[in-house]
Amino acid sequence: MAKSIKTLTPQQTLAYQNLNIDMSHRIILSMDGGGIRGILSLQLLKKIEEIAGIPCYQFCDLVAGTSTGAIIAGLITSGKTAIEIEELYIQFVTKVFLKRVWLSSRFLDPPQYDKKNYRAALKALLGNTTLEQTCAATGVDLLIASKDITDNEETFFTCFNNSKWVGTYKDVLLRTVMEATMSAPTYFHPLERFIDGGTTTYNNPSLATLLEAVCYSGKGKYEIAKLTLISLGTGMTVKSVSPQEALNPSGPDAYFWLNYVIDESSQDASSMQVDTLRSGLLDLDYRRFQISFDTAAIKKLPNKDISQIHVVHADWLWDLTDEDLQGIEMDDTSKFALVKIIGEAMMDYIMQSNQFTRDLNDTPTKRDELITAFGDVDRIKAQISDAVWIDEKVVT
Repeated sequence: MAKSIKTLTPQQTLAYQNLNIDMSHRIILSMDGGGIRGILSLQLLKKIEEIAGIPCYQFCDLVAGTSTGAIIAGLITSGKTAIEIEELYIQFVTKVFLKRVWLSSRFLDPPQYDKKNYRAALKALLGNTTLEQTCAATGVDLLIASKDITDNEETFFTCFNNSKWVGTYKDVLLRTVMEATMSAPTYFHPLERFIDGGTTTYNNPSLATLLEAVCYSGKGKYEIAKLTLISLGTGMTVKSVSPQEALNPSGPDAYFWLNYVIDESSQDASSMQVDTLRSGLLDLDYRRFQISFDTAAIKKLPNKDISQIHVVHADWLWDLTDEDLQGIEMDDTSKFALVKIIGEAMMDYIMQSNQFTRDLNDTPTKRDELITAFGDVDRIKAQISDAVWIDEKVVT
């Protein structure tokens, strides 16, 4: 198949220059899941569009997302600017997280929320447009991830313009796909056989999107050495469990460990993707922007006034405690405004650091600048090298 060459308009040329992107590259924009925390990545997206001088749908070739990231991706592909998406996103949040019944919760009479109003809002906004109709209107390729629990595999709802519009699901309704990808178990009912695409390893869809573009639907159009991949996170919680707590968890052991494994699985999968894409194994312009919700990371950001946010007892961002930050869950609408401000502060940090023109990593270690790592290598080495230490451990 002949290689497809992208011809840039004057506006696209300026966007590439402003973002320091090679003129021969195609651009992939990938967005993580994270519930209400999608408001954080929207702050970054607004600044990227401001720097570029045009909306993402006018210079990105492929947009991908999971769950809340897929909602944003679908709206970008529909021709919405980041500012317009933020306005719609705020409306959606008020419609998505509505209690199904008064006593419903994730653990008592799940699912916790009713999708009826969200479904109606999507229909009013998008009508019955298909993926192909949506993509053809803007010329943007699209990938949305969802988990098929009947075939027990991840489904990629894709539509690519590769000489002609291709994709197994290119004729399905965009609004249906956007509901499927956010149907998180215990939060919402499945959409027939589909649940949230981020329930296993695809909450960060970067690597899957790259494979789809280079090896499958986009083969011939996308070349690994001529790609810029911009990946936006939604913030993450580092589950730091002390050795003492691991031996004696608070509450029932099964509940503690199930929650730990569920929370950690998608974060580990995301970290593995980031490490792979940063390793140099692939000749790729990779730019990842993510933050961990803990005081060490927050204090790297510019301090901001949060006195108007009454769900935490802090007047400034740097006054937040780890307890305040550990409680930012995907459905915690009470902290929606706080996440937005963290996103704004993160955007300010990036503007001071690299203005979105390169990856946000602590070169040469290639660790995320804004993700906290807790290490104590010397103590660990001393302990597990000591036969007395292990022999004296109580085995139960």
